This record gives sequence, C-alpha cells and structure tokens, in this order.
Amino acid sequence: MGILLIIVTLVLIASDQLVKYWAVHSLKPVGSMDFIHIGDFKILDLTYLENDGAIFGSMSGQRWFLIGFTSLIIAVGIILMFMTMKKSKFLSFSIMLFVAGGIGNLIDRIRFGYVVDMFEIKLFHFAIFNVADICVTFAFILIIFYIIFIEPKIEKEKKLAEAEENE
Repeated sequence: MGILLIIVTLVLIASDQLVKYWAVHSLKPVGSMDFIHIGDFKILDLTYLENDGAIFGSMSGQRWFLIGFTSLIIAVGIILMFMTMKKSKFLSFSIMLFVAGGIGNLIDRIRFGYVVDMFEIKLFHFAIFNVADICVTFAFILIIFYIIFIEPKIEKEKKLAEAEENE
C-alpha cells in the first residue's frame, strides 16, 4: 500500500506540474480562453493567474512563511499517511491527496514565488485554482467524511469487540 501511495502522489504532482507548465507557456500569453460551455453559457474557463498568497489570495506576499508552513504540513502529512495505513486505507489515501496537492503548490512557491492557477468556474464567482488545489480540496472533503461517518463506525466496532472479549 505504501508504494502505491507514493506512486499516486508522484503521478498527481507530475499532472499538476504538467498542467502548470502548459498554463505558463500557452495560457499566459492569451490570459484567458473558453474551456467548457454550452452555447453561450460558460461553465469553466481557463484563466492564467499568479497567486502569491494562500487560499483566495489571503496572506499575499508571505512567500517564505507559506513555504515554511506548507513544508511543515507536508512533513506531518507524510508521517500521518504512513501511520494510518494499517488503520484505514481510505484515510491514508485522503492524506496522500493532501500531501500531493501541497507539494505541487510548494514547487511553484519555491520556483516562482507564486502559485500558477488556471481553472476559473464561471457558473458562479469563485477562486481560480489548479490541479494541486483540487487534490487538497478533495482531501479535505474526504477527511471530514472520514471523521463524521467512518471513524465513529470503527470506534463502535472496536468497543463491541472489546466488550465481547471481556465477557
């Protein structure tokens, strides 16, 4: 399972970096282009953005803090990813998504001083984001799902097994 997590992490990081490479070299010169639309109804555009902050542009200009903080979170995530493998493959996979997304954006911060974003949802006004952000967002949703629905079930089964042992 550990090897699989590492491989998937590397594939996600590579995918993120390839899309960002394309954005820098092909999207940056034009700024924005239509991507997914139905007739005149726009759903998703590709818009080049250099984000020197964190989520929704917060902490703009805090490059070194964001590099340090992200590095710390990634290190903790890697440790947790391997520690939770025996407990829950679902949780390990969720943490792996978080780590992969964090590394993808960390590479940009170190290399450029900002994160390259390109996906702009046109259905409603939302942040412009990238593949790494998608990984982090899905990781967050999956971890919340785990905490609310799966962890209590595991704990309940554990208590039942302990009660049966003590009888």
